[in-house]
Amino acid sequence: MPELPEVETVRRGLAPVMEGVMIVRADVNRPDLRWPFPDNMAKRLTGQRVERLRRRSKYILADLSSGETLLIHLGMSGRMLVSGDPLGNFVHDHPAAEKHDHVVFHMENGARITFNDPRRFGAMDLMPTATAQEHKLLAVLGPEPLGNDFHESILCDAFEGRNTPVKSALLDQRIVAGLGNIYVCETLFRAGISPKRKAGRIATARVAAMVPIIRAVLEEAIEAGGSSLRDFRQADGELGYFQHSFDVYGREGGPCRRDGCEGTIARIVQSGRSSFYCPVCQR
Repeated sequence: MPELPEVETVRRGLAPVMEGVMIVRADVNRPDLRWPFPDNMAKRLTGQRVERLRRRSKYILADLSSGETLLIHLGMSGRMLVSGDPLGNFVHDHPAAEKHDHVVFHMENGARITFNDPRRFGAMDLMPTATAQEHKLLAVLGPEPLGNDFHESILCDAFEGRNTPVKSALLDQRIVAGLGNIYVCETLFRAGISPKRKAGRIATARVAAMVPIIRAVLEEAIEAGGSSLRDFRQADGELGYFQHSFDVYGREGGPCRRDGCEGTIARIVQSGRSSFYCPVCQR
């Protein structure tokens, strides 16, 4: 599933052709994805200007001139692909329609944005912009890791007394929003902390030190266009490249890349997810 860097990469790719531009027609080609689409979605989108395109955790939010906000979740295999971009940022002509093109936005500038999702785990919803933060999917989210509300004391307080493994704590979207399996593994490697360590038993100084590491990992991933493992594509159809910089994720049996460490990357399963780490230098 795309994590924060992949979603932010898609948002940045869509912004130049969607922000300030009217949706002249919205084609909704099925009644649902993971959940049913909102009533009259095509009609409610058609003729509305996209005032702002933003991100909250792993969700893209399009604020519309109607006073509603379109929530988009890419799910496991969802892609939002731009074609016919008049700004010249994309070279793709409008392709022929494909089987899994579930929602298509025809923009007044000639661009077309196609939401393609073979597995149909994605989702869309419409909600009042003024109360968007109260939506059931957004209200439970913790602070944004790249925002000012995420800082050392917030993470230390969240970890205090917690008996769950640190890997599980960092994946808890109530503690910090947008982190997923890939970037938690990479963060813990850089921090030198085993994913098996109990969150509440890590020294405060080490917990605090994870905050700038989390930010650095995410910023580097965004700069690289995210990580493409299976289905992820940027808005122009290109792959992300951060997977070539992984220190531990997907490298089971490979040598540890930390200077002076002779360890071998191991994989364990925690709560049904693979954790990759170096048993020698992560403690």
